[in-house]
Amino acid sequence: MQPSGHRLRDVEHHPLLTDSDNYDSASSSSSEADVADRVWFIRDGCGMVCAVMTWLLVVYADFVVTFVMLLPSKDFWYSVVNGVIFNCLAVLALSSHLRTMLTDPGAVPKGNATKEYMESLQLKPGEVVYKCPKCCCIKPERAHHCSICKRCIRKMDHHCPWVNNCVGEKNQRFFVLFTMYIALSSVHALILCGLQFISCVRGQWTECSGFSPPITVILLIFLCLEGLLFFTFTAVMFGTQIHSICSDETEIERLKSEKPTWERRLRWEGMKSVFGGPPSLLWMNPFVGFRFRRLQLRPRKGGPEFSV
Repeated sequence: MQPSGHRLRDVEHHPLLTDSDNYDSASSSSSEADVADRVWFIRDGCGMVCAVMTWLLVVYADFVVTFVMLLPSKDFWYSVVNGVIFNCLAVLALSSHLRTMLTDPGAVPKGNATKEYMESLQLKPGEVVYKCPKCCCIKPERAHHCSICKRCIRKMDHHCPWVNNCVGEKNQRFFVLFTMYIALSSVHALILCGLQFISCVRGQWTECSGFSPPITVILLIFLCLEGLLFFTFTAVMFGTQIHSICSDETEIERLKSEKPTWERRLRWEGMKSVFGGPPSLLWMNPFVGFRFRRLQLRPRKGGPEFSV
């Protein structure tokens, strides 16, 4: 039986691993329960810099909103309401960012392409399986190899340096929440900037901020530019992700024009499969399923990720 054409582009034909291979299968055949107890983190220089920049930009926006615009305001309830809303959005955005970055996106265990594992699959005669020659694993349907994570990722959509991780089967919901909360906080910041400019112009820049007028103008301009860039980027990404979920087609599959060989989950069925369960406010909560893990350094070989 010949594999389908779009699989041939991803997979080379190599023999299964044997006992004489040099690959360290003992260190890479950890159980699914053991993997679930680890915090996933990719040691990629570019990704770590982008992730830190994301946090710094959000902290800068919170500083300008709180200390330049809201605290100097004479309207107490205006400051309280907008401060609570913006800081809640910022916390939710950063929490979603952390969950996206530190959640295993759906990595396939390394080095499981062994004869023993193949026998345990109980394949039917003529049934075809695919082996990734880069990470030596049996490649599930719709999985793609990420050259940065050095792993095959189930339902991989893309690798995003801003979250220093792949967006895949297990962390896509957190990435969607991250883009949504960043877009909402950017809109809120832009509205507050507009109101602040109007207030300062009407008051001739006297007592509109605790900073001098030139510093206030510079801080507000930078926040406006940041808000516009963040909103444009995250709004586009949010729309793209929702479209991918509703059509049950990842970005890689769309770019490669891969013909679906799976039963598609369209619209609400796709949303339920990503966010879990029927529509509810829990879909908006990035803390769902969160639990503290025991911190324990576990050095690993052959890949950029480490686990704690």
